[in-house]
Amino acid sequence: VRDPDAIGRAIRATIERFGKLDTLVNGAAGNFLAPAAALSPNGFRTVIDIDLNGTFNASRAAFEALQKSGNGFILNISATLHYHGTPLQIHASAAKAGVDAITKNLAVEWGRFGIRVCGIAPGPIAETEGMKRLAPGDIGDKARAGIPAGRFGTIDEIAAAAIYLRSTAAAYVT
Repeated sequence: VRDPDAIGRAIRATIERFGKLDTLVNGAAGNFLAPAAALSPNGFRTVIDIDLNGTFNASRAAFEALQKSGNGFILNISATLHYHGTPLQIHASAAKAGVDAITKNLAVEWGRFGIRVCGIAPGPIAETEGMKRLAPGDIGDKARAGIPAGRFGTIDEIAAAAIYLRSTAAAYVT
């Protein structure tokens, strides 16, 4: 997602194989734990490049194909880190706040071209690599305690939300 030319090739290959591109899911994420005072500019830039720039790069590269499909849809996967501030996550929080901004702005700009843009910002999701690496043991227990449902979400719950958003039942949702 950091290479716009590679994204363009993937889009062309998709259209060659399937005849069109009508859905784009931006879900790339780079993350690691780092205190802001010790985070290198390169580490910060790398996460911004993957999460934020990657979302823009893929969306921009897919614009014409999504418009031509007559039923274009972009789903951006964000997070909730930046809603309240999260220790050791300034880079990912900044990137995901930007993804939220991209989602809102593209929804406003591209709706008139027949492209719906939506976002899912899941909190902690059980059984994911991110949770294993970023919230082991005690950290995960503390996070779980702050969730109204008293548990982490599941991969299937996020998948169901994505399916709903892509379905005709959500045709008016941006």
